[in-house]
Amino acid sequence: MTRTSSITLGVLATLAALAMGQELDHDIDPGIIMTVENSYRQESVNLMTIREQSRTESREMKVLALKNIRGAIDRGITTGEILKALEYMAMEGIVNKTIYNNRIRNNYPDIRCQAAAYLGDLGSLEAHKILLKMTQAEYEPMVLTEVVKSLTKIGMNDNNETVQMISKRLHAFDVLLPDNLLALAALEAYETFASKAGGTLDASTIQVIQGISTGRYHGTIRERANQLLTMLHTYSLHSRPEDLSE
Repeated sequence: MTRTSSITLGVLATLAALAMGQELDHDIDPGIIMTVENSYRQESVNLMTIREQSRTESREMKVLALKNIRGAIDRGITTGEILKALEYMAMEGIVNKTIYNNRIRNNYPDIRCQAAAYLGDLGSLEAHKILLKMTQAEYEPMVLTEVVKSLTKIGMNDNNETVQMISKRLHAFDVLLPDNLLALAALEAYETFASKAGGTLDASTIQVIQGISTGRYHGTIRERANQLLTMLHTYSLHSRPEDLSE
C-alpha cells in the first residue's frame, strides 16, 4: 500500500469514528488530524503539479517535473500520476509529437533519458512495459542506452522478450551508426540475463554479440563481447551431460 493510500485510510477511519460518535482508546489531538489532512492535501497538489509540468511544452517545466518526481519516488509514491507523467515524458518527441513548420518542437532527449532512469528506479511491471515501448520507438543512442540499463536493472525477461527487443534495436544501430556506450549497455544486459537463465541466450542474440566482437567498436568493447562469448561457451560446456560411452 502506498503512503498516500495509508494516509487516506487513516484520515477516513479517524473522521468516520468521530462522526459516528465512537470513542477511541485515547484522546486525539485535533492538530494531528489537521496535520494528516494537510499532508494528504499537499501530496495531492504535488501530484497535480507534476502532471501539469510534465505535459507542458517547456523543457524547464519538465525538468521541474522530474525533480518533483524524484522527491515523490523517494517518499514511496510510485504509481498513478507519477507513472503517467514518466510515460508521457518518455514518449514525448518520439510518439507524442508537436509539429510546427515540419519540425518537432517537443523533442527533448535528455528528458526522455532521465524518465527512463526513473522508470528503472520504479522497477514495476508497468515501468517495464513503458521501457519496452521506448526500446521500440527511441532513435537516440544516448536515450536507448539508459533504457537498456533500466531494463537490466528491473530484470524482467518473460519469454525472452526483453533480450530480443534489445538485440533487434542494437542490430539496427550496428548497421547504421554503431555506438560504444549502447553496445556496452547491451553486453551488460546480455550477461545479466544469461546468468539468470543458466548461461543461455538465443541464437540471434549470440550473432549480435559476435558482430560486436568484430565490428566498428572501441577495442575494449570488442574485448568485452569476446569475454561474454567465452563465458557463454563455458556455461555450455558445463551444462552438457557427461559422455557415458566407454
